[in-house]
Amino acid sequence: MSGSMISGLEGRYFMPRHIVLLAICALLAACGPNEVAVKGQFPSPLMNKLPLNVGIWYDESFRTHEFFDEAKGRAESGWIVKTGEAQTQMWDTLLPGMFSNVVHMRGKPEPGQMNQAVDAVLIPHVDELQYAIPTHTNVKVYEIWMRYRFELVTPSGKSLAEWTMTAYGKTPTAFLQSDEAAVNLAAVVALRDAGANFATNFTRVPQVQDWLAQRQKRPAGIAGGTAGNAEGSL
Repeated sequence: MSGSMISGLEGRYFMPRHIVLLAICALLAACGPNEVAVKGQFPSPLMNKLPLNVGIWYDESFRTHEFFDEAKGRAESGWIVKTGEAQTQMWDTLLPGMFSNVVHMRGKPEPGQMNQAVDAVLIPHVDELQYAIPTHTNVKVYEIWMRYRFELVTPSGKSLAEWTMTAYGKTPTAFLQSDEAAVNLAAVVALRDAGANFATNFTRVPQVQDWLAQRQKRPAGIAGGTAGNAEGSL
């Protein structure tokens, strides 16, 4: 009996261990998270420009911003949503449509930093990003919610105003070819919502209102006087 068992084992084919490991690695790679590098078009706002010379500074975390959500189970997929490039594209389109002049700062506003002369510098941050996905359904409607935090500072980094703002995006249709396309579209809608909210509410932020009021009171001829003289129309 033992002889027949040995004979049966000898007839089997055993795959080499290194091939088994390679196969497992390939399987794991195929089961990796879905990845979306957000791309879209962002219109310039149709509004009267504020007579301000505004600087903009994107820190590294903003320019390379991405969101990672690990799969919670076998029935779900993990996601990496990269918004950094689309973020800078949207704000670089929005701000020149809001202000008479927009300048990209050479460095982060702080004491001793040799930056360009501007009235103020805007520093945007993405504090939080969340998304909702359709579970156990083929309907590709995704939702993305973002919370921004803005700093308005002097070229030397002194705080002038700080506030938060939310933005929301949802895929307007379920008839998209892929989950990735649905996530991308939801993110683009959220960024457009962020731009619209910022353009509408910038001058309504209490600290910004105080700063603008102080600028209007400046006598002509002092630092920033050119922009200050124009601010009489604000």
